[in-house]
Amino acid sequence: MLCDARDDRVTGATAAALEDFEEAVTAFNRYRGDPVAALSRAVGAAPAFVMARLLMTHLFALATEPGLTAQARQILDGARDLPMTDRERSHLAALDHLVAGNWTRAARALERHSMDWPRDVVALQAGHLIDFFRADAVILRDRIARALPAWPADLPGRSFLLGMHAFGLEETGDYARAEAAGREAVAAEPRDAWAHHAVAHVMEMEGRAEDGLGWMIAREPWWTGDDAFFQVHNWWHRALCHLELDEPQAALALYDGPIRGARDRLAVNLVDASALLWRLAIDGHDVGARWVELADAWEAHADGRFYPFNDFHAAMAWLGAGRMTQVERLLAGWRAGVDASETDVWARETALPLVEGFAAFWRGDHGLAVERLLGARRIVGRFGGSHAQRDVIDWTLTEAAVRGGLRGVAEALAHERLALRPHSPVNRRFLVRARAVGAASA
Repeated sequence: MLCDARDDRVTGATAAALEDFEEAVTAFNRYRGDPVAALSRAVGAAPAFVMARLLMTHLFALATEPGLTAQARQILDGARDLPMTDRERSHLAALDHLVAGNWTRAARALERHSMDWPRDVVALQAGHLIDFFRADAVILRDRIARALPAWPADLPGRSFLLGMHAFGLEETGDYARAEAAGREAVAAEPRDAWAHHAVAHVMEMEGRAEDGLGWMIAREPWWTGDDAFFQVHNWWHRALCHLELDEPQAALALYDGPIRGARDRLAVNLVDASALLWRLAIDGHDVGARWVELADAWEAHADGRFYPFNDFHAAMAWLGAGRMTQVERLLAGWRAGVDASETDVWARETALPLVEGFAAFWRGDHGLAVERLLGARRIVGRFGGSHAQRDVIDWTLTEAAVRGGLRGVAEALAHERLALRPHSPVNRRFLVRARAVGAASA
């Protein structure tokens, strides 16, 4: 039986198919290239190559799109009866949880898997992404920290673990170590888009907008290009730097160019588009008809059932486009939900009040918006991306308090934001406006 580049046995592979598989793994690690095409070649050449099928299932299931998850189920069913090792069978068990929408069970299964097979980079990266989608910052960090000692410096792929660990360190607030690990990772592999983005997150969280722009611009050739899957998210990070520096037209230019210019319909990219337009709109900038195109793009993804973080961002676009019917349909489905699945619980307990709060804000009911968002803002450990992505909630909450004339709430929230990022111009403006509310009502 052949072994992969990390010395794990792979069932059903041929030498040529294994080369295609390794190409796919590297593309997955870098977020650059076409891993699906490489895996299709591998399976075509070696139909019993079970790990190639399992990696394909991971890729489709982690896209957070209902249609691709349905394809993932089909691929998984096609692999189920093939001969496989205990390691491969462990992947299958974790994937069964994932395609059923049981994200936490999948995360825990892969966590246990990586304790036995710490060099299985597919399991590490898939688990890391699930931790990200669940907003579980501690495991995001520790899953990788546990495995790193099993990766000597000369083992191919170690730098990708450093990039993942950098992001986990950043999400747990260890910014200096996060930046050092991210820089070490991109020095070893400049095309590692995840490590690059981990350093961008550090600069975002520390309010270092000028540094963030410098980081993005200097390294742009490494994280952009037609085959760069993660580039939209990195462009979004650059746009956030422009917002911090009160350069809304530059942010809009990025939206119209690399963020939405290609009109792609990947859910992960639509999330960034919604979050950027929402920030611009509530900060008082005219985004024109952009909401309409984005709202149309969301129609294929936001089913109210699969991944509430996506539905939440779809609701932003629908509110912006004036499509309250879609928002009310989403809310009605969550209110009536009787499913006990993990994602249904996420939707009822967290996404429902978030969307209610954003809808109240959009129609000018700022008191209700504050009430809903104050109770739902802490979604860490439930679902939903990074601290930088979730900041749209606190941004909206603080804006609602200011507009609603709630001086005490507005000033408290502004101070909270400044305690985290004292040099942020956005946060300083919030405090000035909050104090003006107090002065006006005195």
